[in-house]
Amino acid sequence: MHVARQRTGQTPQPARGPVTRRAMLGGAAAAGVSVIAAAGTGTAQASPAPAGAAPREVDVAVVGGGLAGLTAARDLAAAGKSVLVLEARDRVGGRVLNLTLPNGGISEGGGEFIGPTQDRMKALADSLGVATFPTYNTGKNVLFKDGKRTPYATDGLLGAVPPVDVAGLANAAAVQAMLNDMAKQVPVDAPWTAAKADEWDSQTFETWLRHNAVIPSAKFLFDVACTSVFSAEPSELSLLFVLFYIRAAGNETTPGTFERLTETGTGAQATRFVGGSAQVPLRLAQSLGDRVVLNAPVTRIARGDARLTVETPGLTVSARRVVIAVPPSLTNRITFSPGLPATRDQLGQRLPMGSVGKAIAVYDTPFWRADGLNGQVVSDTGAVRSTFDNSPPDGSYGALMGFIESDEMRGLNGATEAEVRAVVLKDFATYFGDRAKTPTGFVLQRWDNETYSRGGPVAYAPPGVLTRYGSALRAPVGAIHWAGTETSTYWNGYMDGAVRSGERVAKEVVAAL
Repeated sequence: MHVARQRTGQTPQPARGPVTRRAMLGGAAAAGVSVIAAAGTGTAQASPAPAGAAPREVDVAVVGGGLAGLTAARDLAAAGKSVLVLEARDRVGGRVLNLTLPNGGISEGGGEFIGPTQDRMKALADSLGVATFPTYNTGKNVLFKDGKRTPYATDGLLGAVPPVDVAGLANAAAVQAMLNDMAKQVPVDAPWTAAKADEWDSQTFETWLRHNAVIPSAKFLFDVACTSVFSAEPSELSLLFVLFYIRAAGNETTPGTFERLTETGTGAQATRFVGGSAQVPLRLAQSLGDRVVLNAPVTRIARGDARLTVETPGLTVSARRVVIAVPPSLTNRITFSPGLPATRDQLGQRLPMGSVGKAIAVYDTPFWRADGLNGQVVSDTGAVRSTFDNSPPDGSYGALMGFIESDEMRGLNGATEAEVRAVVLKDFATYFGDRAKTPTGFVLQRWDNETYSRGGPVAYAPPGVLTRYGSALRAPVGAIHWAGTETSTYWNGYMDGAVRSGERVAKEVVAAL
């Protein structure tokens, strides 16, 4: 059981290298919004529309330029519908972001990996010419527990399961099997209808673990797996939500399993993207051209008899249908007229984001490889408790990436970048030796501070939310439709889930028009 998953704050800004800019002309410019997109990091600039500019009229307005919104726009355009994507940031990609490293290289500040059964993200990347390569997984993992550092092989009988005591391993294996069996009983399209939904949704994952992971070392394994997958503590999550998440870690022909969430070589962390994962939304946005408008935060959506009016500070759009493809909690920052139904509004209030940051230290070489290590760590202490080798495919320089999750991220929210750097490098040195103390560069991405994310990697459900409000997750409200990875039935919370949600909502909208 190795623990990790795919996963930007405005403060501090990540280092950005030179960019190549391409002017997007056409309808957006005619409406008074000029959009300039940049390759590589996805930055852009947009000028506000002049006062009194006429509204743009389209079939569909898409709120949010992440993978979900861009995928929906692609499919709607292919179906012959006029569409405009309104993105609040100065870049596309949402929770998928490339960071330019001090040495000019690229690494991921957000969603990074794909694995088996994540076939929709892979198909999208292939269609855009974005290649993949295996996550570096050669050598031993490191377990740091109770002050002891233990390198361990991942190709033996136990696979990637950290070598805790025998009783703990046996207990963990039994608990994992129980979770997989329970997850099979959860319908991916309506987990709130499971036979035991009320029972499972009335307790936290922590409560259930205390009754079943009775060996402390087994409980440790599931605690660190939980924070790595959700960037939230077991005490924050509904057991039903966790079971749904396990069930969703598959596709229509392959049931999800707990280990597919947590494994590297055979799980969700198996593969990375050449040039960084943000190449996918960047190229997708480029294919859409002037259908994408940046620096356009939606402030108000008014529903009329035949059309909806979507307002931003610089542009007003009149649309027959609207797709909202942002995290549920951000939906509640938009003013709706008339207001959303209470159930939908309450749902948005009750799905908080996890707390996560990514710290990447750059070195002349991936020196840990010479020590027989693959760069992956599981730890019970420190700010960073899970790491990966984020070096480029050719290993021309070394990059260690550390996740800062949940309580550890919240504990550092008031810290400066220099303070975070110090604690991260201390952890890296604990795991990989003194050479880790002196990187040639360092970048930090704090999703909790990102205005248009407010956390990551996913919005999670505390107890009582799915059974009371889950039915509103994808149900259209008049001509308003919902997308985003949190609405996906498979790979919820992942890039693949975002793509799936975009494809699903595009079909839904085309059928309604």
